[in-house]
Amino acid sequence: MSADRWLDGDAGPVVRPYTLTRGRTRLRDDALDLISVVEATGVPVPSRLRLDPEHRRLLALCASSITFADLTSEIDLPVGVVRVLIDDLRDENLLRVLKPTPAGDVPDELVLRKLLNGLRAL
Repeated sequence: MSADRWLDGDAGPVVRPYTLTRGRTRLRDDALDLISVVEATGVPVPSRLRLDPEHRRLLALCASSITFADLTSEIDLPVGVVRVLIDDLRDENLLRVLKPTPAGDVPDELVLRKLLNGLRAL
């Protein structure tokens, strides 16, 4: 059998997305928002762990903080696949995901200004 049977000249590698995720379609943890920031933790990859090329590429892209949306556009894989691969790396403590603060949890600017003025008055 020829090794190039898995390569299509126009489309690239012919591999089904579920093979990259080992059949997983759902995250073990909470979902990722497109504006979530993903970054590598700096923890060395354990010797027992064999990372697929896609996992290694994700780690390289996350060496500096990157939003999930930017990450998915860089890696050229379906969003669902990238979510599962990130979940794999989070399970191994190789990546962390920083969630955006919900708008309701942000302190009101007027309240902060009043507090600052009150502290200055002391």
